[in-house]
Amino acid sequence: MKQIVLSIVAENNPGVLSRISGLFSRRGYNIDSITACKTQDEKYSRMTIAVSGDDTILAQIKNQLIKLEDVITLVELENPTSVCRELILVKIRTGKSEKQEIITIADIFRAKVVDVSKDSLMIELTGNVNKIEAFINLLEGFDILELVRTGLTGLSRGESVPRLVK
Repeated sequence: MKQIVLSIVAENNPGVLSRISGLFSRRGYNIDSITACKTQDEKYSRMTIAVSGDDTILAQIKNQLIKLEDVITLVELENPTSVCRELILVKIRTGKSEKQEIITIADIFRAKVVDVSKDSLMIELTGNVNKIEAFINLLEGFDILELVRTGLTGLSRGESVPRLVK
């Protein structure tokens, strides 16, 4: 099994996210992560979908997505021709002695402390999946109260703009 990241530009119409995600559930495919938001042109939304499967399944997914009426472009984001990032927010219970240790770990990863209370710290980190996973692994042993990840999002490098696929 391999994972691919798809960048989809679609018409910004009601139900488009439901139709796209429904395509996956109807065929029994799992979405590893999905992010969606309108683009600089409010007529369009961009979705970034990470999905895993063998080559046949991944080809089927791309072919089925292209057939959807609302889909304008579909691009596979590949290294090194694209940049993919994820955001994590993590709230950690801290005592006085642990605060500095956690802040030191955050500094190593260029993470930001975005909230401090008497008994907890909230940290924000943006990076590729490997960086996020390494950060989470270093937090083992601390009391993580809450953790949220955005899922992958990305764009092709340089000035190229995905062409219309239909």
